[in-house]
Amino acid sequence: MPPSPPPRHFPSPFELPATFPSHAAHVVMADGACIATFVYGSLDTAPAPVLMLHGNGEEHGIFGPTIDAVVRAGTPVVALDARAQGRSTRGTLPLTYELMAADALAVLDALGVAAAHVLGFSDGGIEGLLLARDHADRVLSLTTLGANLSPEGVIEDDEWDIRGSVAAHRAWAALADGPAPAQVDLALLSPTPQEALVTAELLQLMLDEPHIPAGSLEVISCPTTIMVGELDCVSVEETTAIHRAIRGARLVVVPDAGHTLPKQAPDLVTAELLATIGRCQGAEA
Repeated sequence: MPPSPPPRHFPSPFELPATFPSHAAHVVMADGACIATFVYGSLDTAPAPVLMLHGNGEEHGIFGPTIDAVVRAGTPVVALDARAQGRSTRGTLPLTYELMAADALAVLDALGVAAAHVLGFSDGGIEGLLLARDHADRVLSLTTLGANLSPEGVIEDDEWDIRGSVAAHRAWAALADGPAPAQVDLALLSPTPQEALVTAELLQLMLDEPHIPAGSLEVISCPTTIMVGELDCVSVEETTAIHRAIRGARLVVVPDAGHTLPKQAPDLVTAELLATIGRCQGAEA
């Protein structure tokens, strides 16, 4: 008997940016991945941009209201769809957070951006920590939302069974390995077996990575804000470890909010992001 369709990966809707991009193109990586890259506002005359990095299984539109507000405030935005997500393609290299952080740097290089303020949500927050730790000259300030240091830092429950979802997507992907049911074009399924395979790989990434020693974050010196929902699936212990490791970091716990702060509290995310950028500019004065 064919398997049941797998659950959608983060299916809840979000508000896309109303701002029209000034640039939208693919940046090609060495392994063939094409990273969909979007610029909102102008990189020619405005201050250093904000680099926005989304979470697992999403695309840059998750930051819609924040993109609009930041551009209105006079700061441009560089937003990308991480490889294998949104409008970006997979490439051939094994998926790691370090690889996706390297993709973000390559995007900045392609746009001629020397340094940026970084806003990272969930997986994007992990990438932001890696960028600020390993490429301090490229990160002017850092705002993370729901970042974790290890797979154990993500709390699963009955409503969010990552392992069960991986198994369901792999079972669906296996349809492509056997004879198709009569009169069924697998390319018309939602998801297709190939899409299910990629989703399983993305979810597996959360089970296998990251492995970031809290002590390694002590080298981060840019203005940093660590945000987390009061009801977040990221453990309090890991959020506390990140906050304590980064000297001068600001910790913001959003009451009654869960993990998806870009959707649940976009105004607060925007306010904290702009305040963090302001701390950077104040330090330069």
